[in-house]
Amino acid sequence: MKTKILFTITFLFLTAFIFAQNTISGKVVDQKGKPVPGANIYIDGTYDGATSSETGEFSFETTATGNQNIIVSFLLYETFKTEIDVTNFKDQTVKLRENVNALDAVVITAGTLESGDKARVSVLKPLDIVTTAGSAGNIIAALQTLPGTQTVGEDGRLFVRGGEASETQTFVDGLRVAQPYGATTNNLPTRSRFSPFLFSGIAFSTGGYSAEYGEALSSVLLLNTQDEPDMNKTDIALMTVGLGVGNTQKWKKSSFSINTNYINLAPYQAVIPQNVDWNSPYQSLGGEAVYRYHFERGIFKLYAAFDSEKFDLNQKNINFENPIRTDLNNNNFYLNASYKGDFGTGWQLTSGISYGYSNNKVKYDINDVDTKENAAQLKLKLRKNISNYFKLSFGADYFITKFNENFNDNVNIQVANGYDSNIAAFYTEGDILFSKKLAAKVGFRLSNNSLLNETNIAPRASIAYKVSKSSQFSFAYGDFSQTPVVDYIKFSKYHQFESEKARHYILNYQFTKPGQTFRAEAYYKDYSNLVQYNTRDIAYNSVFNNNGSGYAKGLDLFWRDSNLLKNLEYWVSYSYIDSERQYKNFPTMATPGFVANHSLSVVTKYFITDWKSQVGFTNSYSSGRPYNDPNQTQFMNGKTKSYNSLSFNWAYLLTTQKILYFSVSNVLGTQNIFGYDYAKLPDASGVYQRQAVVPTADRFFFVGFFWTISKNKNENQLKNL
Repeated sequence: MKTKILFTITFLFLTAFIFAQNTISGKVVDQKGKPVPGANIYIDGTYDGATSSETGEFSFETTATGNQNIIVSFLLYETFKTEIDVTNFKDQTVKLRENVNALDAVVITAGTLESGDKARVSVLKPLDIVTTAGSAGNIIAALQTLPGTQTVGEDGRLFVRGGEASETQTFVDGLRVAQPYGATTNNLPTRSRFSPFLFSGIAFSTGGYSAEYGEALSSVLLLNTQDEPDMNKTDIALMTVGLGVGNTQKWKKSSFSINTNYINLAPYQAVIPQNVDWNSPYQSLGGEAVYRYHFERGIFKLYAAFDSEKFDLNQKNINFENPIRTDLNNNNFYLNASYKGDFGTGWQLTSGISYGYSNNKVKYDINDVDTKENAAQLKLKLRKNISNYFKLSFGADYFITKFNENFNDNVNIQVANGYDSNIAAFYTEGDILFSKKLAAKVGFRLSNNSLLNETNIAPRASIAYKVSKSSQFSFAYGDFSQTPVVDYIKFSKYHQFESEKARHYILNYQFTKPGQTFRAEAYYKDYSNLVQYNTRDIAYNSVFNNNGSGYAKGLDLFWRDSNLLKNLEYWVSYSYIDSERQYKNFPTMATPGFVANHSLSVVTKYFITDWKSQVGFTNSYSSGRPYNDPNQTQFMNGKTKSYNSLSFNWAYLLTTQKILYFSVSNVLGTQNIFGYDYAKLPDASGVYQRQAVVPTADRFFFVGFFWTISKNKNENQLKNL
């Protein structure tokens, strides 16, 4: 009997010991010692836990014994996890760190304007690139409504903050496009080769950009193709200027999208009076395709684009009695293969190769000019998330360019010029997040140019501080270098050139809340090593040097709002710039002819539900641009009248998938003048005669019918107009 009682007592004692409960208690605070209410605290692998009180305190019982992992989590903070002895974890303080990757965390914005669903701070939406009145589906025209850009109507390319168009580089999925614009000739505007059809987002840097990118003095334009299309569909476009068709096929792990288009401006030129004499109107046949394959931890993309262009026209030239005929044919091809994926623990790999080919055949009066360019890039980038507070990126680029030009005057002169260039570059960059309010990016780019026989190192740095929930300041600094443009470097067998250089300083303030964005950015750019020559026109026997210099400083303002009225969205951009250079054949420091001190753009879009219509207006204004009048003693002392253009577009939904679209640029027919060409020699009275540089036509109009065929009856091409 005693034995039985002893056994029972022993069993009860052991049971009480085994299932004894330990008390876990403490307090959850932030890094400043303030209590964090509502945090979840629990022992990993059990149901034992509690929630912190208003004072941050917690207490709960657990049957777990020995060493266990305790986890403390809360939405705005990093999850805390540590090993504890449950017997002794009482009245302990747990300090949580802010989650620096939260949606309201600081993000560096100095010099960068983004669009797309993945952009943390987006000033443009993908829809905006093509529905902006006056853009006519041209990515560059839409970007010219943003601050920091200049409208140079006789050129059509992207001029940024006192920089020439050649100072901006274009990248598709991180790989450079050597020939991003269509073919053109003197005072005839061109446009981007790429339609917005296949792109999901755009990052437009007006300065201070990442060390990942080089060979650009002023700006980089990053175009990102879609990772995944929405559905299988076919798009058909019938337009007054041509026709187009696109198709997308989507499978389990892969997809393929293609679009082709044929453009012929003959109908437009027959209706709208032209300021040039066309022998044969502009025509082009082009297309783009992208194939995507999703691996378990990455995505492969193959992108290809081609176009063939031609036109034939007669242009008046102040130096000749009769118009000069220009007959141009251009063929262009671009191929881009890239892979982006994760491997290991926290590593990300980005790699790719691009190739571009351009052949330009021009008959200029009696002269024949045949140019060919082959350009390629190889890229490898690695990124490691060392922690939530530090990310390291490093990689390498290799650029290969071969350019040849053959000139024949069909009388007695035949000249061949060209160059071969290889540029190897290495870069590294670190993203440091001190807290949700403070972040920095520091890096450098090291490059070696075989043609110029030089090595450059370019440091880059930026920092951002969040002053409130909706606003922050950013500052960026960077050194940038670029090989001189082809007009100079093709004579490298006669002359030794150096890289041109620029240094950027940018101070940015940004305010964002749902439906509203405000940006203010002040900047200063210091140019050095700019190319100079001693002749009126560039020639092989010009004497070149790299002693040129210059500066650009200014203020850019941007305001976007969709809260003022229902269905109304608008933005306003203003830029002030003060810029001077002594480069090319400038005898002294002066403002270049493409710079207007003041630029203002107002863009509005309004959806009228009862009319099933979206209407838009864009008004672009810029003050007069300088030009040089050789009849005066002071250099670049002339100034054109102000530029102004009001554009309108209207998209009408016949049905959900059928759209009728109409647009017209310069509705008011403003007689804009871009500058003046002067005669090389004075007339009998000693006066240099001139002719105005004007648009090829006072207006451009466009009418199109767009039809989407898909299983989803709500899909249409409004985003592509």
